[in-house]
Amino acid sequence: MTTPQDIMRMEQDIVLTLKNIYDPEIPVNIYDLGLVYEIDVEPDGTANIRMTLTAPNCPMADQLLEEVNENVAKVEGITSVNVILTFDPPWDRSMMSEETLLDLGLM
Repeated sequence: MTTPQDIMRMEQDIVLTLKNIYDPEIPVNIYDLGLVYEIDVEPDGTANIRMTLTAPNCPMADQLLEEVNENVAKVEGITSVNVILTFDPPWDRSMMSEETLLDLGLM
């Protein structure tokens, strides 16, 4: 049986995993870039990840989504991955972490 602590650990492991996936156009990981809106792990191990892209017409969208799917599926306890792509709200640089804004010289 999956406990709330197990779910919390899986969600933390997913965050660590997403911090190793980089946007192909900006040298920043997709989590700190603010592209990940929500991570929800269900008791059966299904990971639901709601995310966006920096631009709706991103030419690397398929590759990025596939990378998220493949890497999150490797997290211990995850049985399946649903990546939900949304553009509401649209991404803008205010969604970036303060550290990322500093690193990119935008602050």
